[in-house]
Amino acid sequence: MTPEQRLAELGLTLPEVVPPLAAYVPAVRTGDLVYTSGQVPLVEGKLPLVGKLGAELTVDEGREMARICALNALAALKSEVGDLGRVVRIVKAVVFVASDPGFTGQPQVANGASELLAEVLGEAGRHARSAVGVASLPLDAPVEVELIAEVS
Repeated sequence: MTPEQRLAELGLTLPEVVPPLAAYVPAVRTGDLVYTSGQVPLVEGKLPLVGKLGAELTVDEGREMARICALNALAALKSEVGDLGRVVRIVKAVVFVASDPGFTGQPQVANGASELLAEVLGEAGRHARSAVGVASLPLDAPVEVELIAEVS
């Protein structure tokens, strides 16, 4: 089953690539690696939720926002290589979580992105990861995800 078929089976579609919010491109390929820019959970140009985890948002809401970020990152990745079937593996995911100072659930929030990648790409979606708490993110987004992928 192709990644696109898995997406359909999950009831998901890849969104249009999120236009850059500043002076950068959505993804860059160098050799067999593609680096995506950080993707916030924009849906049709809007953030469904804003704020910090542990203050305005719950872990479950953060996990859902991380899933949307990962879906946006897959769209950026596909825009660079043309077909998600060319993904050999996701090498690393970095998940930034806008966090209240006492919040320590960044790994649980990041699981939303990690689980989506594994659901869509199977074994190729399993990756190394960093889950980092930050004071704030662009547009008051609760989560941002970037990927490094090996492609053929």
